[in-house]
Amino acid sequence: QSKKKGLSFEEKRVRMMEIFFETKDVFQLKDIEKIAPKEKGITSMSVKEILQSLVDDGMVDTDRIGTSNYFWAFPSKALHARKRKLEELKSQFAESSQKKEALQKSIKKSKIGREDTAERAALAKELAALQQKKEHLKAEIDKYRECDPDVVEEMRQTNKIAKEAANRWTDNIFSIKSWAKRKFGFEESRIDKSFGIPEDLDYID
Repeated sequence: QSKKKGLSFEEKRVRMMEIFFETKDVFQLKDIEKIAPKEKGITSMSVKEILQSLVDDGMVDTDRIGTSNYFWAFPSKALHARKRKLEELKSQFAESSQKKEALQKSIKKSKIGREDTAERAALAKELAALQQKKEHLKAEIDKYRECDPDVVEEMRQTNKIAKEAANRWTDNIFSIKSWAKRKFGFEESRIDKSFGIPEDLDYID
């Protein structure tokens, strides 16, 4: 035999409210913990949690008298709470409806002048052609960029720096070759061969 399915949290809340509505009485927690399991099938361990949720939602009133807490809920208050909630929802719905209407008007207004007319289609076609022409001209400019005076000057400066660096290293190589010939008596051809130095190595004019 399958195990009986337990009550959901919301079902327990409904059944606990029935205790208050049917008796129209005021209870302490210990009283509800005795009544709820017997009459409504709510386990005593969950009574406190269910009761607190109803208090938090304003469905059940509570007050401390002396050292004890008392709980009560009357149908008239529950009806008033439901009416208040309904008014809140109606107000939210009205506000949302106004926002929706304002957005629809804004969308409608933004479409003015953007209708699919023959003139608009012709302008769109012309715009596409101009954009294509712009890209073509940009490509042409890039092609002839090397003729730009600024670019040419930049290339000239780069070449000058490279030339100076090459001649500086050439000078260093000649200095090392002279030192090796004096120090060790090596022949120049032997030095060139050993270190892979071209025979025609010279400064760049």
